[in-house]
Amino acid sequence: MVSTAVQSVNRYFVYAVIGFFNIVFSTSSFAVCAEIFDHKMRQLHSQNQIDICQLVDQKPVLVINTASHCGFTRQFKGLEKLHQQYSDSGLVVLGFASDDFNQEDKDESKAADICYVNYGVTFTMLAPSSVKGKQANPVFQGLNEQAKSPSWNFNKYLVDKQGKVVKHFGSRVSPESKELMQAIESVL
Repeated sequence: MVSTAVQSVNRYFVYAVIGFFNIVFSTSSFAVCAEIFDHKMRQLHSQNQIDICQLVDQKPVLVINTASHCGFTRQFKGLEKLHQQYSDSGLVVLGFASDDFNQEDKDESKAADICYVNYGVTFTMLAPSSVKGKQANPVFQGLNEQAKSPSWNFNKYLVDKQGKVVKHFGSRVSPESKELMQAIESVL
């Protein structure tokens, strides 16, 4: 009877130790989210909350502040091409709609139509939020600490797998530019 009780305790102990090591040494426990992406934000024209850590999953990210009524809005086409070209290699393209420069449609459904219908955007777009100053959303607060704050719409921030800004590109840098594409390829 005593040996049966000891065997049960030993078996329980072995299972507990195995469970502990499975948790501690599983690959997911080492996959730490970069603080800059450790947030949930609402998807454009949706109630869906996007877990940015889960979306990014330790991949390089191209973050863009966007607006639907800007002279640079046509860059959505080039950004979508980058998404199509590099997503299989691990690049995440992430758009943040913003009205900080008074060029985002006040009607979110119209802003979504411009992105999704007019320009065929399939990369993740987030609901309008601020990208500059003290009221900037938490992702842009982190970007702004590491690089220049956006001075206009369609600033692009290339962020490495560890959440560090590799390079900031202003509005005038086209998504198809050699400079941007080379920078992307350097982090893949």
